Amino acid sequence: MGLEEDMMFLNNMSELILSEMPKADYSSIFNDFVESEFFLIDGDSLFVTCICEKSLKKGQELHFFYLIEHYLMDLTGKGGQFAVIFFKDAEYAYFNVPELLSVRTALILHLQHNSTIDVRTQFSGCLSQEWKNFLEESYPYFLIVADEGLNHLQTHLFNFLIIQSWAMKINAVLSSGQATDILRLYAYFMPSKYSNQMFFKENKKKIENAYKALIKQLKECRVSAFKPFFGNLRWNNMMEEAHRTISLLKQLWPEGSDIRRVLCVTSCSLSLRMYHHFLENRKKTTSDQKTNTQQVENDCLSLQVMEDLCRLHCLSVVFLLHLPLSQRACTRVIISHWIKDIQTFLKMKKCCEYFILNNINISEFWNLNLIHLCDLNDELLLKNIAFYYENENVQGLDLNLGNMIMKDYEYLWNAVSKLVREFDVGKPFPLRTTQLNFLKKDPLPIKDTSKEKMPNLGFIPVSSEMVNIFVGDILKDLPFLKRDDPIVTSLVKHKEFDELVHWHSHKPLSDDYDRTKCQFNEKYTDPYYLRGVQKYYLFQRFYGSSLESVSSKIIVTQDIKPKKNFEPKSKKANETKAEIIARENKRRLFVKEEQKEENKWNVLSYSIEEELKENLNSGIQNLEDFLKSCKSNSVKYRVEMVGLTACLKSWKEHCRKGETTKDLSIAVQMMKRIHSLLEKYPEHLQEQDRQLIARCLKYLGFDELAGSLYPTEVAGDDITEKKKKKYSIGIGPARFQLQYMGHYLIRNERKDPDPRVHGFIPDTWQRELLDVVDNNESAVIVAPTSSGKTYASYYCMEKVLKESNEGVVVYVAPTKALVNQVAATVQNRYTKNMPSGGSLCGVFTRDYRHDALNCQVLITVPACLEILLLAPHRQRWVKRIRYVIFDEVHCLGGEIGAEIWEHILVMVRCPFLALSATISNPEHLTEWLQSVKRYWKHADSIAEKNIASKRNGVHANFYKDNFQMKQSYKVRLVLYGERYNDLEKHICSVKHDDIYLDHFHPCAALTTDHIERYGFPCDLVLSPRETLQLYDTMFEFWEGWPRAQELCPENFVHFKNKIVIKKMDARKYEESLKAELTNWIKNGNVEEAKMVLRNLSPTPVSSSENMIEMFPLLVEKLRKMEKLPALFFLFKLGAVEQSAIAASNFLKKQQERERPPKADKEAHDMANKLRKVKKSIEKQKIIDEKSQKKPRKMDKSLIYEAEHNNLLKNLEKNLEIPQEFSYADRKAVDTEMLQMVFDRVKCTRKGAELKALAERGIGYHHRCLNAKEKQLVEILFRRGFIKVVTATGTLALGINMPCKSVVFAQNSIYLDALNYRQMSGRAGRRGQDLLGDVYFFDIPLPKIEKLIKSNVPQLRGQFPFNITLVLRLMLLASKGDDPEDAKAKVLSVLKHSLLSFKQPRIMEMLKLYFLFSLQFLVKEGYLDQEGNPMGFAGLAAHLHYHEPSNLVFVSFFVRGLFHDLCQPTHKDSKCFSQDVMEKLVLVLANLFGRRYLPAKFQDTTVKFNQSKVFLEDLPEDFNAALHEYNMQVTKDFASFLQIVSRLADMKQEYQLPLSKINFTGEECEDSQLVSHLMSCKEGKVAVSPFVCLSGNSDGDLLQPETPNHIILHTIGINHSQAPLLWPEKYDSQGRRMPLNAYALDFYKHGSLIGLVQDNRMNEGDAYELLKDFSLTVQSISVSLRELCENEEDNVVLAFEQLSRTFTEKLRKV
Repeated sequence: MGLEEDMMFLNNMSELILSEMPKADYSSIFNDFVESEFFLIDGDSLFVTCICEKSLKKGQELHFFYLIEHYLMDLTGKGGQFAVIFFKDAEYAYFNVPELLSVRTALILHLQHNSTIDVRTQFSGCLSQEWKNFLEESYPYFLIVADEGLNHLQTHLFNFLIIQSWAMKINAVLSSGQATDILRLYAYFMPSKYSNQMFFKENKKKIENAYKALIKQLKECRVSAFKPFFGNLRWNNMMEEAHRTISLLKQLWPEGSDIRRVLCVTSCSLSLRMYHHFLENRKKTTSDQKTNTQQVENDCLSLQVMEDLCRLHCLSVVFLLHLPLSQRACTRVIISHWIKDIQTFLKMKKCCEYFILNNINISEFWNLNLIHLCDLNDELLLKNIAFYYENENVQGLDLNLGNMIMKDYEYLWNAVSKLVREFDVGKPFPLRTTQLNFLKKDPLPIKDTSKEKMPNLGFIPVSSEMVNIFVGDILKDLPFLKRDDPIVTSLVKHKEFDELVHWHSHKPLSDDYDRTKCQFNEKYTDPYYLRGVQKYYLFQRFYGSSLESVSSKIIVTQDIKPKKNFEPKSKKANETKAEIIARENKRRLFVKEEQKEENKWNVLSYSIEEELKENLNSGIQNLEDFLKSCKSNSVKYRVEMVGLTACLKSWKEHCRKGETTKDLSIAVQMMKRIHSLLEKYPEHLQEQDRQLIARCLKYLGFDELAGSLYPTEVAGDDITEKKKKKYSIGIGPARFQLQYMGHYLIRNERKDPDPRVHGFIPDTWQRELLDVVDNNESAVIVAPTSSGKTYASYYCMEKVLKESNEGVVVYVAPTKALVNQVAATVQNRYTKNMPSGGSLCGVFTRDYRHDALNCQVLITVPACLEILLLAPHRQRWVKRIRYVIFDEVHCLGGEIGAEIWEHILVMVRCPFLALSATISNPEHLTEWLQSVKRYWKHADSIAEKNIASKRNGVHANFYKDNFQMKQSYKVRLVLYGERYNDLEKHICSVKHDDIYLDHFHPCAALTTDHIERYGFPCDLVLSPRETLQLYDTMFEFWEGWPRAQELCPENFVHFKNKIVIKKMDARKYEESLKAELTNWIKNGNVEEAKMVLRNLSPTPVSSSENMIEMFPLLVEKLRKMEKLPALFFLFKLGAVEQSAIAASNFLKKQQERERPPKADKEAHDMANKLRKVKKSIEKQKIIDEKSQKKPRKMDKSLIYEAEHNNLLKNLEKNLEIPQEFSYADRKAVDTEMLQMVFDRVKCTRKGAELKALAERGIGYHHRCLNAKEKQLVEILFRRGFIKVVTATGTLALGINMPCKSVVFAQNSIYLDALNYRQMSGRAGRRGQDLLGDVYFFDIPLPKIEKLIKSNVPQLRGQFPFNITLVLRLMLLASKGDDPEDAKAKVLSVLKHSLLSFKQPRIMEMLKLYFLFSLQFLVKEGYLDQEGNPMGFAGLAAHLHYHEPSNLVFVSFFVRGLFHDLCQPTHKDSKCFSQDVMEKLVLVLANLFGRRYLPAKFQDTTVKFNQSKVFLEDLPEDFNAALHEYNMQVTKDFASFLQIVSRLADMKQEYQLPLSKINFTGEECEDSQLVSHLMSCKEGKVAVSPFVCLSGNSDGDLLQPETPNHIILHTIGINHSQAPLLWPEKYDSQGRRMPLNAYALDFYKHGSLIGLVQDNRMNEGDAYELLKDFSLTVQSISVSLRELCENEEDNVVLAFEQLSRTFTEKLRKV
């Protein structure tokens, strides 16, 4: 390939990457891992991103290192685990900017020597073999890389890295456009796709050639860049020169030194020598040309000038050595630039620094302190010193240097003169011997920071009782503005300008509850409508019955007195007559039941016994089915004995055949029967039964066990030694039970029933939950998925339903899918005769509601409960709440809506149950909730006192409800860790176009380091056969293991001589082995332990296949192994649908192959005939109607009818899907029910597709399906009709869809420790499967290991408030129906954030943020100075989902901008032109449809077909108003930051964040020059002192998009907490990031496909976003209609028109 072709190919690569950019997910790249995925950071991308930071001034190295460390510290603080990679080839990109070359080298050395960061520099380039090997070994999950370099050649280098990472199945994360909050880092995530992997594979040669050509070009740049400085000196010569200089210095300073001094003297001496050499060369060449020598000196600066510059440099380095950061931060900033020749020399000097830093390693036997690699140069300081000497000193300002500084400076200069041997460099003083000005003349050379006037510091006083209670303790220390301050006097109430006279801004709006679409309205009497209601309830019952087989219970209200304990009463000596009768009746009933079961067995026994003889397996199956339904123990015992006898007979027959391998499944069935008899029915066993069992044990070869059960010789007297060998299974009983019966081992279950529960016997921990509910206590419950923790919720509901018709239980579920499911379960479980207007169960979600406030059990999502709790006029209803159940409470640590969980947990006054399967710090959560309950106890006692003092009727009544039932304020923690079924893991790999499965032992995920540091993870559980495998491997790899015999299964203390080994015994064995392996590691047998772990690990097979294509083969494999039904988890919506369709197409193709060749033609002919017969029937009907008399004609129509039915039947048979080409189980669901489920999705978006898939037994499930579509999949899967479901994480959260197997079929950022446990917990159906299987398909081995050993995340608090929440709280406090209750709730939210629990400094910061919020609300006219809502507070609070857009919207509205925009087509018209509507959508899309695209995507050359893609800016008047709003907020936020800065920990602020290198120290007092240069002390309060080095000050906080690192980091607040909406967003490299115009594009063309093709969105995502946008428009439209009196107001009409048209367009898709 020629150079031109290479360049073309590089451009193709760029285009490929550009086309992927808009599809990138903008999401959190740390998804709640305790320790994150292992990932990589490209060092040069990090370097470029930080060097381009706009707050950084060129040449300010310490500030640059602060930026690097701030970023890396943020990653490590969030649990990031990563390595930073610097490629050798990447260095070539900097040779034309040598000043960066030395900084890059210093950065690498600094990270290697002064931090714990893993830095790798051994790789030449990203196409090298060693790099490929490293990726294969470490398998990072993603690589953070820049999308643009400092020049186009470096951009190409980054592109190679992206392409190569994709080829290795490693995802790319862009370094630009990242944003961070307290817990997470958000970035553009570009996954490695199959098509990208293929691009690399197909173009491998071209890629390699293009890379070589690029590196060649970069090397040529190096040569041309160095020539002007070093002439004929080669690269290697320079390296040798640097080496020589350092060696000389070692002789000069044998005691060692620090890097700043060393680099200063070596670089000065080397650059002066090089410059001297350069001048000599010039002289030579010019003397050859016979020119004047003087001319050479004139062309370039003399050596003396350069010596002067080096003297100044030495002085600047001495300043760095002596001045603390606090003093340097006050440096004045010189704006003037260096003159051209000085710039050249400085570049040359930088090159010399680079050579010296590259030779630092020769100093290993020399005491060289490398701590200050981060602060080698400060060019701004050098300019400052140069400016003083050439401008101020010349004019007579003579300032002393100070003693210490002078001494140190002389020391350095003397060293320079000794290192330069070729010529004399002069004395240290005077510093300037020449007259030349180094800096260009500038009219304003010094940056004036005084102009950036910061706003008046101080808070506007707000006098409100609630504010005083919450922040009273800090008010006295804060600056407050006086009443006559202009800021305060300008606070005039909203002037309701002329055209707004008819607006009632203060009118209370209907709340979100009223707005939510009501599914059914009680007031309607229309019979068609009532039939709809009836159908809905009927379906809910049916849906509920699919969830669990519980018959409905009729609830009758009764007064319940809580029973304290439930010990069975000891029989009294004197029973009452009534008790005797009751006992007798019970006994009779029992005898009757026994008789019934006896008869049932007598009827069935013959057929079952015959079946056992014919086919043992199916006979045992029938026998077990009977046992499940049988209620009599005596009958069960008889059945088991029949089974045992049949097994023994079958075993004897099998062994007599003399086959080499024995079928141990018969032995397993025999032992199962023995276990059952000895454990469950010991009281029924007779002498001869024991004898039979002993005989069975003898036949299996377990003589010792037989002897222990029945000691006499009788049991096996007829079994000789020879026979023994023939029948024995050949292994010990303990090993046999662990290896082959692991999942059948009997669980320790209680046998004593609990009178409170019918239908099953609860475990001890479940009884504790029932006690909690009986005592009105609260509890945090942590137990594995499907362990039965939800049972307490239903017990709680039942209790409240029985108590009265008034009390309410609220069930809070995280997703709408779960809400629908719980609602159906409740409606199926309970019926109750409710008073008129009341209902048993209600639902409230953002999409719809029904019976929400007139029900007794409300099922809702967190946001909707928050709406009700914060609604001022819903308090009477809230007081009816008796219990709140929080399901999946770990969502408190989630990414979206986590703070809402916090708010509702602290606002509920009544007891609660908080359930979760996955919290790693439940004690911390419980402690926090206990502190909340203590607050409520105090609040309730005050309220009771108030009631007592106001005994006058009304008020007492209002509260009576709250105290009629004494609640307990106790919060218990209930932990249970045991899963009912074992889970085994398997790895799927592709070999020779087939799927292979390898068992994955959980211990293989561990390393000896991990065990030593953290021990075994608490939920890493082994199945019995895995425990045995661990023992065998330990035995194999340490021959002299002292405890080998003691821990041998047959000798283990809990197994010895036990016929029945129980699950708990196996668990004890597992714990002993784990403890033993840990001891190996601690006691010096690490190598043996490593061998054990290595040997347990399977060999990973990485495959380059397209996994979607291989997916159907995996499903087939599982079908053959009888591992269906299965859930397949994928994380991309597209992949979920494609995989399901691929599996269906695979079956279709198979069917087509097998279908008889003539079948299609027959079907076609039949369809034609059918059409003709239909026509004939219609004709005949008309004839029959005309001639009613002739009966013979009637016969004709009957003939047609029969022919029609026959044809239809044959056609259906022809088109029917044969069983072998479908996963559906037709017997599981009857036709009528199937039809009903299908009919519900006839008209939905995905209905037809889901129906077609369901007929093949396949389905998919994700968040973009509507409720009916999800229910179709859920119901048919639970009923066993659908066997294969692909799904995203929506199914992980509590949805009841148990299955045999769970498959992880796609790697993702969202597949983390939490989701893994939630999802894998679905495997193994309780009561159906004793073993669940988990399969990993296309998941790399390191990731699997990570998932198994990682802890679930700890719950850490989010930032708990925003401005709108404060406004909603103030609305509640001032407008609440019950002021006391409202105030208590508001204070509870303010005081109890999880973030500030036990963190007083954070609490103080939150109090200050609350005050800032009040300031903002007062200034913007939402609150008056008494804290009462005014103006459009209701409207802003109503749009609370969208801060800060809601606040900007109101600000536009109040300025009358919408009234100017919304002008009808002509004066009396109520319609608005398309142009007006599009402009309105443009404004709303800029506010409520903000979705950014990466900046680089704007370079794309692709033509768009339908969409514009990039959203235009706001119209001019809106833009100007937004700018004004932003500037006002910025000023307020900046002054708030200045006030908050007093909370900063300045000791930490003067340290580098990661390396903790300290820059504090005594300020230099004795140097006049220092005091003169460091005189800018003003306005450096709220910004980091490191950032001040570049001349930044508090005034920079007023700049748009201030980066967070400018602010002091220890105050815990950043710019994302300010309600700012910048119209333009820039990434870290200063490029504008465009907004995606999806909402406006859709409004124009109405096509979802257009958004997929042009806007690069996923169809489901686009639909959800549009739905959200539509809801917002609707919400605004309704609010404006309510606030406006004038029916004809243009703005109201325009929004109504927009709402209608947008909803209509959306409905069409």
